Amino acid sequence: MNDITAQFVDDRQRRRLERRFGVHVGDWLAELPAAVDRLASEWGLTVEGPAPHGRTSVVLHAVDADGRRGVLKLSPDSGLAVAEAGLLRLWEPTGRVPRVWGVSPRHGAVFMERVEGDTVAAGGRPADLEAVGALILDLHAVEAPRARLRELPPLTSRVQFVFDLWERERVEGPAADVVPAPVMHRAFARARDLANGREGGVPLHGDLHPGNVIDGGERGLVALDPRGCLGDGAVDAVEWVLWKAGDRAEVGRRVAALSRAADVDGDRVMEWVRAFAPCAAVSKVNRGQVGTDEFDLLMELAAGDPAPAR
Repeated sequence: MNDITAQFVDDRQRRRLERRFGVHVGDWLAELPAAVDRLASEWGLTVEGPAPHGRTSVVLHAVDADGRRGVLKLSPDSGLAVAEAGLLRLWEPTGRVPRVWGVSPRHGAVFMERVEGDTVAAGGRPADLEAVGALILDLHAVEAPRARLRELPPLTSRVQFVFDLWERERVEGPAADVVPAPVMHRAFARARDLANGREGGVPLHGDLHPGNVIDGGERGLVALDPRGCLGDGAVDAVEWVLWKAGDRAEVGRRVAALSRAADVDGDRVMEWVRAFAPCAAVSKVNRGQVGTDEFDLLMELAAGDPAPAR
């Protein structure tokens, strides 16, 4: 990695991008500084430096000629960037996502509003389930032409992607010895049946976890990095049920609270929780968190009866 590229991407982020897109991402990274220069010129941006990155993009803080503080996101997958911009514009009337100010399919780039605040995950406080439910409800209830919604991929495709990802993580890491393959296979079958069990559906964020939601203060919770699809609204509540949950009673309490606040079926939330629990367990193992209450709960949920909602 040359010195100029290193201004934007450290070794850890390079490894994350390689794991997601393959080693050929090195060619894309080599061209990244030139792409940033071109975009800065076209859009009148002053690039200030790197921002927190995700698994699929490089993110930079930037300011435009009008003084608007934003983030410039560039991805090796141009289609992913364009799709994200389209989803953000779909939800822009709700105020629950950053505003999009520029899109470049050629460079796989999006320039969008910078929302000030910490993510819920970084904030170090328990999630306000009423506020989370209100966020989910607003995203699901956005008014959009039915033809636009039909352009979204079905939830079944998102389920397939998620389980392919976590099965690879299981096989290639220490989780291979801890989370048995049959557990993952049963969970995938359950998730596939759930995704197929509802026709139509609502526009889903698809990756709504505490690391993808900013506490925007007076603005409320703001969702980032959508992986939108169309399907059962209950699935967007799953990450919030499982996040740092230590026992079945807590799971039941969260299911009940979120189902009320987000107007989704609590029984289906619980079924989705059971389906995705092994994926979360793989993550725990690969981060060295075997033997914790959270890990034991995930494996219990994957194998046993649903926790009671209270």
